[in-house]
Amino acid sequence: MSLDWTRIAAELDARGWATTGPVLTPETCGRLAGLYAEETPFRSRVVMARHGFGRGEYRYFAYPLPETVQKLRTGLYPPLARIANGWMQRLGEERRFPEDLQAMLDRCHAAGQTRPTPLLLTYGAGDYNCLHQDLYGEHVFPLQAAFLLDQPGRDFEGGEFVLVEQRPRQQSAAQVVPLAQGEGVIFAVRERPAEGSRGVHRRILRHGVSEVRSGRRRTLGVIFHDAT
Repeated sequence: MSLDWTRIAAELDARGWATTGPVLTPETCGRLAGLYAEETPFRSRVVMARHGFGRGEYRYFAYPLPETVQKLRTGLYPPLARIANGWMQRLGEERRFPEDLQAMLDRCHAAGQTRPTPLLLTYGAGDYNCLHQDLYGEHVFPLQAAFLLDQPGRDFEGGEFVLVEQRPRQQSAAQVVPLAQGEGVIFAVRERPAEGSRGVHRRILRHGVSEVRSGRRRTLGVIFHDAT
């Protein structure tokens, strides 16, 4: 996958998130979004309001994943694994992540995390997603991605992707990530290393989506560890 990984790695190190630039064409976005109405590609559907997650819906894909989703997952993983392993080293942790996705999934499956986690999310007017972390089990890959399938200002208004970071001995900081149709954001699942006056420390992140004021907003989420 042809992305500026030098820039992405630097931005992830500096703030815990980075945008990909254009990745998916409008036609591909439309095809992916259109899958939501089908039954075969998915293993489950979640209505957020029933669980206190916000408002809106999402559906987890079943294996085998759609070709585009599988290519994104396998293509993004190796450079992200190098970044993740650098983070583990900076945090003084011994754990390391495999160089290829299948080895990471084998690790998950051996621990009982066998359910695929890539998902499609759909929001209408008044919908939103509360701040959360996508953990799913013992084995958590520390980075994930989300790709916007609709065009802001044309297909919907509002619905900004939001990250909130907890900083030691300081108030939490919120960041709004601007995205265009077909563009992705790569971000920390749970925590990232950060430099401070006392050396490297952990900063905890949660992500969500602000209220959609009008229209329809659909997103593809790409998570690299599977769920129990």
